[in-house]
Amino acid sequence: MNVWNGIERVPADLAPVVASIGKCDGVHLGHRAILDRVVAEARRRRVPSLLISFDPHPLAVLAPDRLPPQLQTRRQKIDALEETGLDHLLLLRFDAEVAALDGERFFDGILAPRLRFASVWVGETFRFGHRRTGDLGLLSRIGARHGFEAHGVEPVVVDDEAVSSSAIRRAVAAGDVERARRMLGRPYAIAGEVVAGEGRGQELRTPTANLRTDNELLPGNGVYVTETVALASRQPSVTNVGVRPTFSGGARTLETHLLDFEGDLYGESLEVRFLARLRDEIRFDSPAELGDQIARDRAAAFAYFQGIRLGPP
Repeated sequence: MNVWNGIERVPADLAPVVASIGKCDGVHLGHRAILDRVVAEARRRRVPSLLISFDPHPLAVLAPDRLPPQLQTRRQKIDALEETGLDHLLLLRFDAEVAALDGERFFDGILAPRLRFASVWVGETFRFGHRRTGDLGLLSRIGARHGFEAHGVEPVVVDDEAVSSSAIRRAVAAGDVERARRMLGRPYAIAGEVVAGEGRGQELRTPTANLRTDNELLPGNGVYVTETVALASRQPSVTNVGVRPTFSGGARTLETHLLDFEGDLYGESLEVRFLARLRDEIRFDSPAELGDQIARDRAAAFAYFQGIRLGPP
């Protein structure tokens, strides 16, 4: 998948594209339903497929105080989009000038001079342009002028709720990683680098990898069954998110214990994928009591993975 940072990077001789427009925060099942249509239609027409997205998030410019934590890092988002089979990703710089354009001026002034469209696919509730006044109806009228059809794709419903980035954020923040997984179509994941901790895991004979991450949203405090991608392999793991109240607390951290791994991970890049919540994070009266609970957490995680075969990452 080609990634173009700015409309000026798009080749002038690019063939007409089948495209979608959207932020795609999380690249969840709702986004996948749209992008699957884009890719399938592009292949049927034998033309390129394209997603037009924005960097930074529009709310970072329009209302920074209302900007929600993003569900993925930039790298995770690009990787997830590449898995859809898209040919191209265009990241438009969103600034005050772009924000001031209504839907028609955005399309005619920014996109049309550089791109030709075979068709455009968006969600039925798609909004664009100044104050989000443009909708699918306006996009269809623009398409009539420019010679393409605009198509709306119905929302995907999971557990009687329309899949959305907001719904997934609520689930992750509440620690309901299984609900988040059903909406994403894959486990919610945190990526980062292993850094030195306080050595508490070694003291309890359960060494942990402390992760420094650029992800903006951690699951709610608690202990989780996870799988950790480390050294190009997937490892069953148990992960604690929280403030370690048994040791007087502190800043929120993410510590993961790989169940069947021995070795040094300091400085390595990991991805921790959240599969199920085991329990809340609680304060124990002594490190020994915490150690006993950790042993039970390990046993519960081993039971979870029984019969699950972990393959390549």
